[in-house]
Amino acid sequence: MMGRDDDLPPDTGGTAEAERAFYGRRKGKRLRPGQEQRLEGALPALRVALPERGAFLNPPGLFPVPVDEVWLEIGFGGGEHLAAQAEAHPRTGIIGCEPFVNGVVKLLRAVDERSLRNVRVWDEDATALLAALPDASLARVYLLYPDPWPKRRQRKRRFVSDAALAEIARVLRPGGHFRFASDIDDYVGWTLVRAARCLRLRWTAESADDWRRPFPGWPGTRYEAKALAAGRLPSYLTFERVEPA
Repeated sequence: MMGRDDDLPPDTGGTAEAERAFYGRRKGKRLRPGQEQRLEGALPALRVALPERGAFLNPPGLFPVPVDEVWLEIGFGGGEHLAAQAEAHPRTGIIGCEPFVNGVVKLLRAVDERSLRNVRVWDEDATALLAALPDASLARVYLLYPDPWPKRRQRKRRFVSDAALAEIARVLRPGGHFRFASDIDDYVGWTLVRAARCLRLRWTAESADDWRRPFPGWPGTRYEAKALAAGRLPSYLTFERVEPA
């Protein structure tokens, strides 16, 4: 008999964690010539350059404009949410992680058309970027509609794990927030179980409406629209970075 998620031992980290593939395809439809030009012309200037192993980034120093704090969005999809937040919060630097080339191109277009100077991009595995961030260096981390990898044999590919949440908690400053959204109930439960095991993350919900309502200032995403059209109700979880009791 298979155990429930809360009966399972913590997810292992280390090498096994580093070798997990959290994303699927790197490319979708073939890029048009204009998109190829944008990728070649704009991405190098916006791409985060990781430091040598053992060294850490200076997150505010990644941006050409002064920023009061830095946020991270892991898996930004088409970039709708990231671009909207960057435009609404010009003094917040936002780093977006997304290995899917077509999504990166869409964000680059939004950055160009809206003249966003507070956006930086990491187009590889997010775990490498997390490892290069200093402790308590971020005010907010988003993980929105991640790939659910629904089959049991695929679940080790889910981004949320004990090790990943420990890293997110490490890079969040005290009082900072990790925001997770999904329309897959199983993944929501999976995340709650693992967050409950992370002593530095506290689920902030006090009533059902707290996870049924979108986050404040939520612009919506195309994934959310697809979920609602299919009759799936999303959940919006917020976890606060706290010190262990």
